[in-house]
Amino acid sequence: MANTDKVALVLGAVKGIGKGVGLALAKQGIKVALTCYDWEESLAEMQEDFKAVDQDHLIIKVNLLDTERISDFVKKVADNFGRLDILVNNIERGGWPIVHGPYVREQWDLEFFTTLRAKQWVFEAALPYLKASGDGLVINFSSIAGIVGRSGPASFIFNEGYSAANRGISMLTETGARIGAPNVRVNEIMLGIIETRHGKKTRGWELLTDEQKKAIVDHTLCGRTGTIDDVVKAVLFLVKDAPFMTGSIIRLDGGYVLGGDKVAPMPVGVV
Repeated sequence: MANTDKVALVLGAVKGIGKGVGLALAKQGIKVALTCYDWEESLAEMQEDFKAVDQDHLIIKVNLLDTERISDFVKKVADNFGRLDILVNNIERGGWPIVHGPYVREQWDLEFFTTLRAKQWVFEAALPYLKASGDGLVINFSSIAGIVGRSGPASFIFNEGYSAANRGISMLTETGARIGAPNVRVNEIMLGIIETRHGKKTRGWELLTDEQKKAIVDHTLCGRTGTIDDVVKAVLFLVKDAPFMTGSIIRLDGGYVLGGDKVAPMPVGVV
């Protein structure tokens, strides 16, 4: 199917990664539906940026914590465009120890309900339309918090609740791939420290000391944090070049999980 026939739903697209992905898909000739809820100060810029691409698009304000509204919201997208082919499940609330300090119940619930529960409810509502497409694709965004948790240089960045929710996303990805097969592929992009997502251009990053920032970069094999463009390239790979990939995780972290330890030179040996 040509890209010009496809429709994508991108959650959390008012700014940052969601907006970058939505714009990239629109430039590929894909019609896009985009959600926003908070960050009202960024809405006008979002509207102008998508208008400039000159591709059919629909911006919907919806609270995805209100599960009763999700089915109707997804139906509105499918009815508007006549189909739905791609779901970019980009919605989360990240817990920063350096921002929020010790957990209160409201913060824990917000992180879990946004990062994990909303993804599942949107997936279930979108699945019939994705199956009808015959070539459906779901991309779940998660975080390496699900692997490293509150440890090492990331101790100031990842809270336990957020980490636990992200570990759960991988189970949703695997189960979704089984449910969707063979007509819907479900894959996951597990993000490391990326700009606007636990990296630069966030309040939490600016609260870190220079020493704390350096420790994160030094722990990353690529020697830098990630960019929105890095994420966009991974998304376009799944959209355009991965028809045989489902139930898989792309870990886009610059090697943070492996850590910054160097490999010692090979010893001479004793034989």
